[in-house]
Amino acid sequence: MQLNCYKYQGTGNDFVLIDNRDNSISLSTEQIKWLCDRRFGIGADGLMLLELEPGIDFKMVYFNSDGNESSMCGNGGRCIVAFAKQIGVIDKEAKFIAIDGIHEAKINEEAYVSLKMGDVRKIEVGADYFYLNTGSPHYVKFVEDIEHIDVFNEGKAIRYNSRFEVEGTNVNFIEKKEDELFVRTYERGVENETLSCGTGVTAAALVAAISGNSTSKNNCAIKTLGGNLNVKFEKVLESTFYNIWLEGPATFVFKTEIDIKEVL
Repeated sequence: MQLNCYKYQGTGNDFVLIDNRDNSISLSTEQIKWLCDRRFGIGADGLMLLELEPGIDFKMVYFNSDGNESSMCGNGGRCIVAFAKQIGVIDKEAKFIAIDGIHEAKINEEAYVSLKMGDVRKIEVGADYFYLNTGSPHYVKFVEDIEHIDVFNEGKAIRYNSRFEVEGTNVNFIEKKEDELFVRTYERGVENETLSCGTGVTAAALVAAISGNSTSKNNCAIKTLGGNLNVKFEKVLESTFYNIWLEGPATFVFKTEIDIKEVL
């Protein structure tokens, strides 16, 4: 089977994008794993299908690099908006459905995408952590000297502890750095640190807001290993946020045609 694949990245969080508006493509878990493999396939943190959905611009179907369909991906959402613009599905604005519901988005000529995230109405506050869902579940912890944190091993230990072992969680380590928040994330499904995580930086920004570490009242500038993002929000109660927007670049990398076996 021949597949036309597009590669995009959002602050280093990279994805394989496939146009499935004719609903002709059905990929197995092993095929998705192979496409996302950095040695044997194209290489990506995840794969997305763009499909038709009545009443809105398109549907986003997201898979982690382990081949399993997953919860919302913020950087993936921004990248699929840029992809939708490239293939002529949208122009400057979009409304699409993902696994967590309807999202709105805006994109300018420089492929800077603003993506509206779901409201957050509950943040669990622990002794040394915060836990919330921004479309995907996130464990957030403030640290010092974040550049030298062992994100892989410390994140893996939390992701596979007795509470999260079955369903999993993403784990974010954050530190306030002058006028920005530095965020590093261990992602479930990838089972490693990624250069950036959209739902993760969104979670980090809201945690910073309730802990007095945001970079401004209704806005948080974010630094990740892959680049800079911005999160805007409105706060109603101590742990209730709405009108949340994740903003940043979504960059086209390349287009390719690849042969994929029916059964791997």
